[in-house]
Amino acid sequence: MTKSAARLERLDGVLRVTLDRPAALNALDAALAADLLAAARTATDDPSIRAVLLTGAGRAFCAGADLAPGALPIDRAASRGANTRRLLEELLNPVLLAWHEIPKPVVVAVNGVAAGGGVGLALCGDLLLMASSASLLQVFVPKLGLVPDLGCSDALPRALGPARAKALAMLGTPITAAQAVAWGLALEAVDDDALPERALALARQLAAGPTRAYAELKRLYDAPAGTLAGQLALEAAAQERLGDTADHAEGLAAFAARRVPVFRGE
Repeated sequence: MTKSAARLERLDGVLRVTLDRPAALNALDAALAADLLAAARTATDDPSIRAVLLTGAGRAFCAGADLAPGALPIDRAASRGANTRRLLEELLNPVLLAWHEIPKPVVVAVNGVAAGGGVGLALCGDLLLMASSASLLQVFVPKLGLVPDLGCSDALPRALGPARAKALAMLGTPITAAQAVAWGLALEAVDDDALPERALALARQLAAGPTRAYAELKRLYDAPAGTLAGQLALEAAAQERLGDTADHAEGLAAFAARRVPVFRGE
């Protein structure tokens, strides 16, 4: 039986997805890409899953695309550039989009280095935790003569501003866990040994929350209208949808009774 490239575990409403190619630093090959796409679809479609945790096995989170011969499908009749574009459009970009579109909270626990496209994967979640020894590294320009992909050219300038994002991409300077927190990329830097427990505790906390409100929150924050009037309209529409949910009714009842609400994701 072929070993899965991503290990899935269900834990109290949390789907924990572990990149499980430690010998290859969890680099993205065809099998891992397929497993990640399937995991995102499971997380999206299964109502019993109310939060997702993404992490890596071994000493790395993800080293980006696997450049080893045979790791990714190649059309030998096409140029390197044509192959690179096809791999992104047909194999890797759908994975990133599927993870960004999961309508539930996604916690990412970066347990070691995230390099290249691995940075884009690390930034696909809603809450990012990093082991104290972990780092984010943009290798595209200085090492490969390419530009950042898997969403890095979008996420990093938006989070850090264009000047800092360009410098990191051009120079390939690692972002430490402490810097990531200080710059607003990560929520917490956690002692290496404590990261798995802390990340799972946070995911479990989110899994006990109002699932549909999280989905609406992600829509508002991830795709803002661009104008105040437009954003106010989006907020009003979201409140209409959430106002008729069982979780909102439970929130009102708990508020009136001065007790902690028990949300069911409904």
